[in-house]
Amino acid sequence: MSMKRIALGIEYNGSQFNGYQLQSAGTRTVQGELEKALSTVANEPIRLICAGRTDTGVHATGQVVHFDTPVARELKAWMLGGNTNLPRDISIHWVRQVSEDFSARFRAISRSYRYILYNRKVRSAVFQHNVSWSFELLDADSMNTAAQSLIGEHDFSAFRSSQCQAKHAIREMQAISVKREGDYVILDIKANAFLHHMVRNIMGTLMVIGRGEQPVEWMQQVLQGQDRKKAGITAPAAGLYLLSLI
Repeated sequence: MSMKRIALGIEYNGSQFNGYQLQSAGTRTVQGELEKALSTVANEPIRLICAGRTDTGVHATGQVVHFDTPVARELKAWMLGGNTNLPRDISIHWVRQVSEDFSARFRAISRSYRYILYNRKVRSAVFQHNVSWSFELLDADSMNTAAQSLIGEHDFSAFRSSQCQAKHAIREMQAISVKREGDYVILDIKANAFLHHMVRNIMGTLMVIGRGEQPVEWMQQVLQGQDRKKAGITAPAAGLYLLSLI
């Protein structure tokens, strides 16, 4: 039988997962649930390759994965059968057969994330697992101005977690903005690649500026200092969404 390569677009609420990547038995992960559901459709084991692995509690609306299989199924069978066997906090949005040189891991040349923060005195009971929260009023305009100093290619060591396994911290920030929409402060960020906790560490640093504890110029000082200890805290995972990989 000839092998076919199938690509999927997936969405999930990460609040009840220990991240995307498969871990030890008994640990609930997005990859584990997807492979179990697709293996049921294939009636044999399926192993996924992904782009943009997410951490515990992080969500995704546009993650891409692929797998190889000799099993003949219509594309709609992979999607409908997969979704039937998936828990309600994961959905397959599209399925395509792709060429054998397609790679979900290496195809993407940019990645986009959104961080959503609920900004009012009282936390949300309804959205507590879907957004982060700050009771202190944030100045989104100052945060946006400060964020622009990150545009371009830089060493982002100041925003890199100690667990990061990347070979270096050089990344190209392609776009970044912070805006307020009612009670929500939203960070949109696009780069060629990201370091471990990079978006959350950037947001934590911007929040310091948003509270008026540091001036706008402090963001550039933190970036140039390349010292994680001088930046803000890591913002909670609940507000982070992987939007797309291009």
